[in-house]
Amino acid sequence: MTAPEGRGIGTENTFRILHVSTGNVCRSPITERLTRHALSDRLGDPLTGGLIVESAGTWGHEGAPMEPNAEIVLADFGADASGFTGRELLDEHVIRADLVLTATRDHRAQVISMGHSAGLRTFTLKEFTRLVRAIDPATLPDPLGEGVVERARALVRAAAALRGWLLAPSAEADEVNDPYGAPITYFRSVGDEINTALDPVVTALTGVPARA
Repeated sequence: MTAPEGRGIGTENTFRILHVSTGNVCRSPITERLTRHALSDRLGDPLTGGLIVESAGTWGHEGAPMEPNAEIVLADFGADASGFTGRELLDEHVIRADLVLTATRDHRAQVISMGHSAGLRTFTLKEFTRLVRAIDPATLPDPLGEGVVERARALVRAAAALRGWLLAPSAEADEVNDPYGAPITYFRSVGDEINTALDPVVTALTGVPARA
């Protein structure tokens, strides 16, 4: 089935989130698995709500395992690192995605340059967090009534509409730096950074705040 212009080709009852970094062995795996963990915490089973979370890398190490320090970071948060293999970003990943969240502005530009009407659904993670914070949750579909998928689609449309109005305070504000090759302390700081950015996003997607 051909998708409407400007969004992915998920079936009517699914919403695909694609996290993108460079090698798909550090930042995007951490973000993918922390997103899944947070969604499970809010929804029980994200697939029940129709949310599918994946990742890939612009220079992805196809078939490579996650970096060991990334696994340690995920364990710190109680998130599951098992069964992960790296992927190189392909056209089909972008085509299928309803929301693409990248580690940096360069990654965002690379995704958008692939075409597939990706511009309106591709953001850096921190950019999307900033935009989501400005959206009144009352203007979004009720996740219990219309469903999480419809709410997620409306959230992306609202964020795209705000993008030109809410600019980053600095160029670096929308970046998540690469911890590849760094010690575990730096990986943990990046993990904390990603987790902090994800919290309002998952709350907005699901309508369910994090448990205290």
